[in-house]
Amino acid sequence: MTEERLNKINGYFRTHDKAFIFLRIIYKYLPILIYLLYPLLLLNTFYCMVKFGNVEDFINTLVIPAVTFLSVTALRILINKPRPYESMDITPLFPKDTVGKSFPSRHSASIFSIAMASFTFSTAVGVTLLIIGVIMCASRVIAGVHYISDVTAGAVFAILLALLGLLI
Repeated sequence: MTEERLNKINGYFRTHDKAFIFLRIIYKYLPILIYLLYPLLLLNTFYCMVKFGNVEDFINTLVIPAVTFLSVTALRILINKPRPYESMDITPLFPKDTVGKSFPSRHSASIFSIAMASFTFSTAVGVTLLIIGVIMCASRVIAGVHYISDVTAGAVFAILLALLGLLI
């Protein structure tokens, strides 16, 4: 996304209070919701493991998001790509002081790895979380804290790692 386009989008949200508040809720509270839902997902798969003996689903639900999170964290440190507000003449919609470590997006990778893990017990939950993930990723780009490539790479990395993990 170009600097001009991002400033135009940011300008819209800065001048429309209801849209700004809605974006802020998505930006701030969707990640919190997902991180609160993940322990419930773990509890559910643990319950299924105890009741039905399905150890593999529990291990996948625990290991795949953890490996994804740690891998993405390491990649971000190695690549250390600047964020849009560092590279362009923009002010993020929500104050952020992080320098670098933009690629790949850890929020994106986390939500998509949790979504993929949820497919082990419910397709509906998995699809719902993927949709929420897309919305959350869009909020990060619109807010000016990530490039589209950052959130896309995080999502693709998480999906591929989850598929690989499920095949092993």
